[in-house]
Amino acid sequence: MFKKKTTEKAYSGQEVVENIQKKNEEASGLKVLAREFAKDRGALGALILLIILFLGIFIGALFLNTDKVMTVDIFKQYNHPGADGMLLGGDEGGRDVFKMLILGARNSLLIGIAITVLIEVIGTVFGLVAGYYGGKVDNIMMRFLDFMMVLPTLMIIIVIVTIIPKYTMWSFVLIMSAFYWVGTARLIRSKALSESKKDYISASKTSGSSDLKIILKELLPNLSSIIIVDATLMLAGNIGIEVSLTYLGFGFPDSVPSLGTLVGYANDPSVLTLRPWVWLPAALLILVICVGISYVGNVLRRAADARQRLG
Repeated sequence: MFKKKTTEKAYSGQEVVENIQKKNEEASGLKVLAREFAKDRGALGALILLIILFLGIFIGALFLNTDKVMTVDIFKQYNHPGADGMLLGGDEGGRDVFKMLILGARNSLLIGIAITVLIEVIGTVFGLVAGYYGGKVDNIMMRFLDFMMVLPTLMIIIVIVTIIPKYTMWSFVLIMSAFYWVGTARLIRSKALSESKKDYISASKTSGSSDLKIILKELLPNLSSIIIVDATLMLAGNIGIEVSLTYLGFGFPDSVPSLGTLVGYANDPSVLTLRPWVWLPAALLILVICVGISYVGNVLRRAADARQRLG
């Protein structure tokens, strides 16, 4: 009788543990994310708007030829919106502002995404290695990071862009990625340093698992939420940096349309005041995209940190 009751109690205790685990699993991942978006209507609206914008931009760009769009037609110079079939009018070269806006947004987004991916890869690898090994390895790698942080990054990028012989859109990606990974590396390193001291890492080391296996299968998955949040927030910043450099004349080549190229037309006082259709749509689109990404990034950050969740 006593053994039977003990077995039943143990079994019921196991059921309790399993139920708790199931509840924890249900409260994780996409369900937590969906609940956070449901609690934040502004972020949900931003997400829907971004999806519509991104689909419209990338699908619309498929039907446009860059060479034709960038062809100069002086007879259509500064056409008003609606004239000659130009929805947003023409620029100083008679090019269709609406078509340039679509191609420019596509290029700016592609560059922002490409830079973000490269930055996250470089920064994550660097940070994982430094945080996992610690000690002398961490000290040496952190001194290199300190050196990178004191460099006048923007000035160096401008100089490289100026002197590079065959400058292309993808050259710009590599140049930007070579300098802007430092912040991500420091973030990942600090998180990896604290995670590497936990019991599950020590257990993996004791069991004889290789360092590479522990880093990829144990440490990296536990930092995935931080990486996703950092990448999302970094994307808006990278788009802004690209637009800023192009506006200053050190971004994309002249033959490549960009949001920064369109905003750069505002340097002309007459265009700024009398022809807002040339530069204002690009400025508004940049604002909507960056603010929308920021809203979505904040939701991802709250979902990754249980202490900040709204639901």
